[in-house]
Amino acid sequence: MPFAKINSKGQVTIPVSVRQSLGLHPGDRIKFVLNKNGDVLFMPIVRKVDDVFGKLYKPDQKSISVEEMDEAVKEKLKKRAKK
Repeated sequence: MPFAKINSKGQVTIPVSVRQSLGLHPGDRIKFVLNKNGDVLFMPIVRKVDDVFGKLYKPDQKSISVEEMDEAVKEKLKKRAKK
């Protein structure tokens, strides 16, 4: 059974076998649930496309073509490369 140690900042490293079993990757979020028995469960927060669908929708924003999007990305990358 895997185990972990809490460091001075209250952080825990999740053992590799557990991360692999749960499909966790850097940047993933997990939630902790304390049940009535005092047991703590932790579960990955799984986001579905349906959870975020429409979050970027802005009714007043004009539509742009794929070519315009590509050009905007190129410009952004050029600016980032100059920094």
